[in-house]
Amino acid sequence: MFEMKKGFKDGFLWGGATAANQFEGAYNEDGKGLTIADVSPGGKQRMKLLRDDSYPLEIDLEKYTYPNHLGIDFYHRYKEDIALFAEMGFKTFRMSISWARIFPNGDDAQPNEAGLKHYENVIDELLKYNIEPTITISHYETPLNLVKSYGGWKNRELIGLFEKYARTILERYASKVTYWMTFNEINTGVLGSFFTLGMRNESLNNNFQALHNQFVASAKAVKIARELNPNIKMGCMSIYATMYAYDSNPVTVAETMEENRMFNYFCNDVQVRGEYPTYAHSFFTKNNVVLDVQPGDLEVIKENTMDYLSFSYYMSTTHALKTAEKEESEGNFFGGTKNPYLEASEWGWEIDPVGLRIALNDLYGRYGVPLYISENGLGAVDNVEEDGSIHDDYRIDYLRKHISEMEKAVTIDGVDLMAYTAWGCIDLVSASTGEMAKRYGFIYVDLDDEGKGTLERSRKDSFEWYKNVISTNGVAIQK
Repeated sequence: MFEMKKGFKDGFLWGGATAANQFEGAYNEDGKGLTIADVSPGGKQRMKLLRDDSYPLEIDLEKYTYPNHLGIDFYHRYKEDIALFAEMGFKTFRMSISWARIFPNGDDAQPNEAGLKHYENVIDELLKYNIEPTITISHYETPLNLVKSYGGWKNRELIGLFEKYARTILERYASKVTYWMTFNEINTGVLGSFFTLGMRNESLNNNFQALHNQFVASAKAVKIARELNPNIKMGCMSIYATMYAYDSNPVTVAETMEENRMFNYFCNDVQVRGEYPTYAHSFFTKNNVVLDVQPGDLEVIKENTMDYLSFSYYMSTTHALKTAEKEESEGNFFGGTKNPYLEASEWGWEIDPVGLRIALNDLYGRYGVPLYISENGLGAVDNVEEDGSIHDDYRIDYLRKHISEMEKAVTIDGVDLMAYTAWGCIDLVSASTGEMAKRYGFIYVDLDDEGKGTLERSRKDSFEWYKNVISTNGVAIQK
């Protein structure tokens, strides 16, 4: 009969995750062009400003701060940081490549060799410590010129430009890098995310046209990768929020199902299953969405599906009818109704470890491909003691509970989980608020929201805890 699996598989990829625009810095060095991240201001009003059409997509140093410009200066300090990752025992490190460091304007005739060489150096440094790089090709960092001159991803010309960029980096690194992801959290485009689509306040039709263009571009990158090296593993990446109905009213349950399908499933259905689901066609008809689908688009999507499915998990969300009496969950990225059974972080994100086990079962049961948890972590304020120590028991508690639910999904439920990369393994600039104060890392970086500090790195208590988890392949989760 069937036997329960015993813990995480041999070769499980423990590690950490980052994004170039949030920690790399050197935003205008060595030929790099500007990206949408470079004109994104710091502070809690970041998202609101970026949704405001009156906010200029320019750098205005007199009016705003731009923490992404410095990040934590990984660009110059990558050897020091990678040595710390190796000390923790990382098996993989998820990083992204800045498109504008390779093609400064996104549509340049020739790539920037300095950018290509930089990432080659980083990859080689990781491999020196036997750390497998996992590379995200596009992580919230569309070249600014492609927004201003082309209108963002609703323009089909970006498919060819992305294909050229993807081919350039894949040809350069295909022999060194096995694990790749195409677009970061692609399904935030369903919400019209500026970071995902490079567009602001567009029509629903344009949002889904932009996503269609990204599906085609992603599939073409997969095709290129497999032609270059059949051993490469290509994955899609989305953000997953376990969704609950607020009550047992069948209408609430039905609305929750519809919301869940369009947010949690739609992009994965297209990229993993290789075709638009029937519910999407119904949604398009209901909302008068008419896509420009060119000959060959659906074929390239169908023929180049993903080897694995990657997702970020930070919180769940609860759906209630607009007429219901309930308390709104203001802090949650997705909004929704406050869940009375959950606590929240300092930033109002509801903490739901069991929701991660539900997510793993849901996704594996639906798609049957290996899963990769590419982001998970707690954003919190860390206090440095007089002796320099940082006691982040709250972070250890958060991670312990989530990893414990992962283990249940693997050992009890039989989910094929291949990797876990904790988000912001070293402190970096928050994407949602542009703050340094919202820290996720095992490694503390001496830098504040105003860009002041020594940039000195130091180990938090969670550093040693995670090191022990990795060295025991998860056996020491509870210690």
